[in-house]
Amino acid sequence: MHGKVDGAEAECAYPGCRAPGEYKAPILPASFDGPGVYRLLCLDHVREHNAKYNYFTGMSPEEITEAQRPLADWDRPSRRFRHAGADPAPAWADFADPLDAIAARFRTADRGPPQRFTPGERKALSVLGLGDDAELKDVRAKYSKLVRRFHPDRNGGDRSLERELGRVIEAWQTLKTARAFTDAQSRSGAPSGK
Repeated sequence: MHGKVDGAEAECAYPGCRAPGEYKAPILPASFDGPGVYRLLCLDHVREHNAKYNYFTGMSPEEITEAQRPLADWDRPSRRFRHAGADPAPAWADFADPLDAIAARFRTADRGPPQRFTPGERKALSVLGLGDDAELKDVRAKYSKLVRRFHPDRNGGDRSLERELGRVIEAWQTLKTARAFTDAQSRSGAPSGK
């Protein structure tokens, strides 16, 4: 029978009843901290208890209304799901049309392996003189080297290379948050390079 506690050996908690207490009867409702407080009753007394039991006893009208909301507790934050072996969905920001983003998720494998970098990220890599096989440490090293070469404080005051310096800085800003690097860091547990 539903609600029966298997292996219960106590007597019914109702005063004077000697029948086996095989059914849980709540005294305090369950909460976030645990299953609640209950006592064991026989079938007849648990039916009597359930007929009188009111979950909302002691609650204010506002608390009752909140507990009866259709979506009660749905406004709590939830954790993000990981991609368990599946390819991650494309970033929406990489597409002008949302339908293109959806279609990209379902393209067939005959189009070749998925690209590690977006077109904008590949352009930033080319500004730094790196290829698709670059890792974040390579990007950092190349960025540092180029900034030292193009910055007027480091190249003897030559301001003619400021445009190149701006392109290098822009490329770094794009690549330091590249999905290829942030996904790899989250898998390895390494701190981000921001």
